[in-house]
Amino acid sequence: MNLTKTLLATSALTVAAVGASAQEMADSMTLVSWGGAYQNSQQKAYVEPYLEMHPEVSASWDESSNEAVAKLRAMNEAGNITWDLVDVVAADAIRLCDEGLAMEVDHDEILADAPDGTSASDDFGDLIVSDCFIPQIAYSTTFGYRTDMVPEGVEAPNDICDVFDLETYPGKRSLEQRPINNMEWALLCDGVAKDDVYDVLETDEGQDRALAKLDTIKDEVIWWSAGADTPQLLADGEIFMGSTYNGRLFSVIEEQDQPVAMMWDAQVFDLDGWIIPEGLPEDRLARVLDFLEFATDTQRLADQAAYISYGPARVSSAPLVGEHAELGIPMGPHMPTNPENAQNTFVYNYEFWADYRDDIDAKFQAWLARN
Repeated sequence: MNLTKTLLATSALTVAAVGASAQEMADSMTLVSWGGAYQNSQQKAYVEPYLEMHPEVSASWDESSNEAVAKLRAMNEAGNITWDLVDVVAADAIRLCDEGLAMEVDHDEILADAPDGTSASDDFGDLIVSDCFIPQIAYSTTFGYRTDMVPEGVEAPNDICDVFDLETYPGKRSLEQRPINNMEWALLCDGVAKDDVYDVLETDEGQDRALAKLDTIKDEVIWWSAGADTPQLLADGEIFMGSTYNGRLFSVIEEQDQPVAMMWDAQVFDLDGWIIPEGLPEDRLARVLDFLEFATDTQRLADQAAYISYGPARVSSAPLVGEHAELGIPMGPHMPTNPENAQNTFVYNYEFWADYRDDIDAKFQAWLARN
């Protein structure tokens, strides 16, 4: 693939990459992701194969994706972009694109077609939620619970509102230390209809209502910021139930064989993918584009699903998803998109959180600080 003629004349420049040789590409990359099982799936599915093809190249990881927006703002202000490729959730990609911190790309120009010739933009389809966003996986945030801590004579939790029922299901919970998902679940369990959640949440009264519902369990919550926290808390028996990414729960259940089960009700679907920081030097950008074409092709995204239970973002990848690379179990039943698991999903509103995240986050953090 030709890769040179990529100039960063403006913050909203569309990539048109043509004609670079390997000598003009940087020989190292700093990739940013989330750590844990997900980052391991990236390492196994496409980083290691790429490095085997390019022994002159090295790649290092920074596990700061949960702070990507703040850190890229700071790097941009300092004029020192140290990251080459950043894995972010879709809403953060939209924010970074709107702020000119992520590069706009022509997906069909820089990404591989599907094996049957379908263009990349058609293969990814509606999952391209921003001109700067290169989708990788569809995942969900949901709850896991300790099967050996379910009270005797009580049905195992299977409803999102069981999280708020301390009488029937006593014990500690873990929730992510941010408003996203927590506010939606709180409103659902305070009687707001699913289709009305974001209309309510955009008002001050709705935000206060969500926080009041969260107040009912606040004393029993351990707050997490890293995806590995809840699986570890569950494995250690420190909590009864907790939220995290479905792939993390798959790991603790299937790979670690812990007494943990999934509660799929009101799982929140979301997308994860790459953004290219705006302002990379040409040699680093050329290397990133070469890696991206490989790492996001049909086979590589299917390969990633052999290591973690996240659905590949390409339509053409889905039929290639098979068994877990080490356990040998079929991965299809463990995907959040499996019909058995997706009977009552909650669809995340990317645009809402791109618009309201800073304001609601400030209110949420102030609420957290109150006794």
